[in-house]
Amino acid sequence: MENGEDRLPNSLKFILRAFRHKNYRLFFGGQGLSLIGTWMQQLAMSWLVYRITGSPFMLGLIGFTNQVPTFFISSIAGVFADRHDRRRLLIILQALSMVQAFLLALLTLTGAIAVWHIVVLSLFAGFVNAFEMPTRQSFVIELVQHKKDLGNAIALNSFTFNGARLIGPSIAGLLIRLVGEGVCFLINGFSFCAIILALFAMTLPERKKRKKAAHLMMDLKEGFQYAFGFPPIRYILLFLGLISLMGMPYLILLPIFAKDILGGGPDILGFLMGSAGLGALSGALYLASRKSISGLGKLIVISSSIFGVGLIAFSFSRHLSLSLIILFVTGFAMIVQSASSNTILQTVVDEDKRGRVMSFYAMAFMGMTPFGSLIAGALASIIGAPNTMTICGISCIAGSLFFLSKLRVMRKIVRPIYKRIGIIKEIPADLQ
Repeated sequence: MENGEDRLPNSLKFILRAFRHKNYRLFFGGQGLSLIGTWMQQLAMSWLVYRITGSPFMLGLIGFTNQVPTFFISSIAGVFADRHDRRRLLIILQALSMVQAFLLALLTLTGAIAVWHIVVLSLFAGFVNAFEMPTRQSFVIELVQHKKDLGNAIALNSFTFNGARLIGPSIAGLLIRLVGEGVCFLINGFSFCAIILALFAMTLPERKKRKKAAHLMMDLKEGFQYAFGFPPIRYILLFLGLISLMGMPYLILLPIFAKDILGGGPDILGFLMGSAGLGALSGALYLASRKSISGLGKLIVISSSIFGVGLIAFSFSRHLSLSLIILFVTGFAMIVQSASSNTILQTVVDEDKRGRVMSFYAMAFMGMTPFGSLIAGALASIIGAPNTMTICGISCIAGSLFFLSKLRVMRKIVRPIYKRIGIIKEIPADLQ
């Protein structure tokens, strides 16, 4: 750092310190543009399905098909990420996502779209995402040369994701009302050019090749034993799985709240998703401004509890302004919980197992969501969306109490690791 280091924590330069690395700047910009298109497509697809079918269950089914491949094959994808060139894999995967978006746009703009088309293309996107997420998550560390910047890079990734989540749905809601869903899918297809070009433009050091196991399943078994035999990783993954199963499906139910409870249209749905995105964006900025990674464990407990309370409060709201405020807080808490969990995982994992551990992270964070979406859609059809949302919130609060009971065990194990790798010199007593 330069002179005046003591003033940096309060400066924009400190918040953006991962930008010192050229490769990370390229990744940040390319992914940011691509994610705006992705979020536009997600909202447009949800609205299209609900407009065609009027069925909460179909909303849950589409969410299920889009994300269930992550649960079943992301662990294998993690082995690929550890064995092969991650940049090359990402380029291929982004190109496949581009093809999916253009097919969806073609069918919609020509008026040939049917629900079964959406289900099939959603399932295809799910398979691509199952490989993309662990590859991308494990690729980030290759973009920063100093491990002290890793937590900041992860927080800025969350900022990118949620900035796009704020911008994309808001644009999509307006575009759907003006020109229909197909244009959103078309824009998403072109948006993948940004991240593909950014990946090609990077100059990366040669990655040390690891010795491959005799069989893919041996690598997979080794990764599983490592991840679930190490308490800090195990507890984080289990808790993430619960939050994804019972908490994240609230996004699937938002079209119901927008249309049937708040009496709005796609623009209102865009505002609701945008408010949650703005909250998440603020949460990512908060994490990026933190001086160190100390205290993240307690932060996970607090944020997940707030997330649960937010879901319960939203289920009772019948006013748009109040709903927007609640979703802002909920989005803030959600990203603090998930990004903090990601940071702890990335800093304690062994490098040669990073892809596989991040594949289990993908299984927990994204792979459990489709089952939750299916359950939430079915429950909403029976007991209504507000009651379903209340149950989700209560489950998240219960999970945070479980995680709180495991913090002492995690602290004893993680403290020596952080000392050894030199992330911080002195570990405060409240590390976790």
